[in-house]
Parts: sequence; C-alpha cells; structure tokens
Amino acid sequence: MTVREPKSGQRAPRRPSATRGGSPATRGRGWTPWLYLAPALVVLAGLLVYPIYQLGLISFLEYTQAQVSGGEPTSFQGLGNYSTLFGDPQFWQVLLTTIGFAAACVVATLGVGCALAVLLTRIRALPRLVLMMASLGAWATPAITGSTVWVFLFDADYGPVNRILGLGDFSWTYEKYSAFALVLMEVVWCSFPFVMVTVYAGIRAIPGEVLEAAALDGASQWKIWRSVMAPMLRPILVVVTIQSIIWDFKVFTQIFVMTNGGGIAGQNLVLNVYAYQKAFASSQYSLGSAIGIVMLLILLAVTLVYLRLMRRQGEEL
Repeated sequence: MTVREPKSGQRAPRRPSATRGGSPATRGRGWTPWLYLAPALVVLAGLLVYPIYQLGLISFLEYTQAQVSGGEPTSFQGLGNYSTLFGDPQFWQVLLTTIGFAAACVVATLGVGCALAVLLTRIRALPRLVLMMASLGAWATPAITGSTVWVFLFDADYGPVNRILGLGDFSWTYEKYSAFALVLMEVVWCSFPFVMVTVYAGIRAIPGEVLEAAALDGASQWKIWRSVMAPMLRPILVVVTIQSIIWDFKVFTQIFVMTNGGGIAGQNLVLNVYAYQKAFASSQYSLGSAIGIVMLLILLAVTLVYLRLMRRQGEEL
C-alpha cells in the first residue's frame, strides 16, 4: 500500500486524534488524587472548618453565661461585638503589646538560632553533637513544663539565678518589662532550635568553594555572613521568619504560666490571654470569639504572605 504525499502548497490531511478530549480512563485519573486526599480533608474539615465556623457564629451573637445556662435566649448582634471590641482602649493596647512582644521574640530567636547555626559549622563533631542534642531537648520540652522550670529558676526566694547574679529577692514577674523579658527568654529557649537546625542545613548546602574564595579575598566572618551566606540563605530565612511570627504572635502558655494569667492588673496581657480572660474569666464568650476571629485574620494574612513567598521560592528554584 502506497502513501500519497501531499502536493506542494497543500496541507497534509489531519489525522484523527485518539486522545482528543481525553479518554474516560484519562479523565478519571484527575479525580484520583482527591480520592486519596478525601480522608485527610474530612478530618481537617472536622478539626478546623467546623470550629472556625462555630467561633465566627458565636462572635455575631450575644453569648454569655446567661445564654449558656439557658436563662436568656441567644440574640443576633451582627457586628456589635466587634464594635464593642474595637471601641475598647484595652484591646488596642493589648494588640500593640502583642505585636511588640512578638517582634522582639522573632528578632531574638533568629539572632540566637543563626549565631548557633554558624557556630555548628566551626566546631568539631562531638561538641556539635552535644549542642544539637541539648537544643533538640529544649525544642521537645512541652511549653508548660519549660515555663514552670523557668519560673523556678528565676524565683525570688528559691531560684538559683538570683543567687548567682546577687539580685537578692528581686521579683522578675512583678514589673512589666522584667516579666516580658523573662517570658521572652523562655520563648527563645524553646524556639531557637528550629531556626538553628534549618539554617545549619542551609549553610551546609552552600558550596565550600564560595566561602573559601571569600575568605581568601580577606573578608571577615561577619562580612562573609552578610554578603555571601545571608543572600544565599534568603529563602530559608524567609521561611523561619514567617513561621516564627506565627508562633510568637499566638503565645499563650508561657505568658499564662509565668505571669500568673497576664501579670499584675493585666500588665503582661497578650491577645491569646486577653481572649481567654474575656471568654472564660468574664464569661463573655462572644467577645472572646471576636478576639479569636481578629487573631485568625491577622495570622491568615501572615500565612498568605508566607505562601506567596514560598511560591516565589519554588519558581526561583
């Protein structure tokens, strides 16, 4: 059988495509990943979507102890709870305090974690192993356990830190800023291992020839970090920074345990503890839910920035 070639200037006849539109088997493959993800999505919907829905619903209702006990009917308030919240000067003060405290924790955590990551590249195997194990032990310690231990270490009567420093019966939790400093040290202690391990892995991925060339050019260790290592570690630093912001913005356990629920007259309140006091101490569950929704929106905005940066990082890689 001979195949006729098309003459000059004529188009070859188009052959029918067997896969035009996709076969039923091919089209069915598009649903396969979702079938595998379905159990996890159901669990996430039950653990995340429904609680968030209930939190948002309560924030639009009048829901106090009277409604919980059935003494009064539940009424729809619309944005009334948010108006009350935004009209409360204490809320704005606590919000600014939370932002400032979270920023200090993030800066300190990144500083300690990056410094120790560089140190890990300078020491021998055995000291490196000891430092890694000690750091991971701090990371694995539950927040309530670590907070209780730190309160004992800095106790005015029995704590060894005051004796070593010669501070006598100085109370770290009496003053506002000393209490925040104590909590900050505990937060950094349990958070820096993540930064250290992540940045250390990134440093190990940098070609040794680059660092050696910078050293031969006479660059100091600080200049090597600032001009060579930090730009190459920028995607990793962005990730650990955004995650640290999310973690430190919603600190609850350390503040609640170490300052006994927010400090004297609420001087050490952050948003999470403030929401707890409104919801459970004052039985204003609707206001507590409104604070939770505000925190959710703030952290959602930070998370969207994080996802956008991750997407850019993936495109670059």
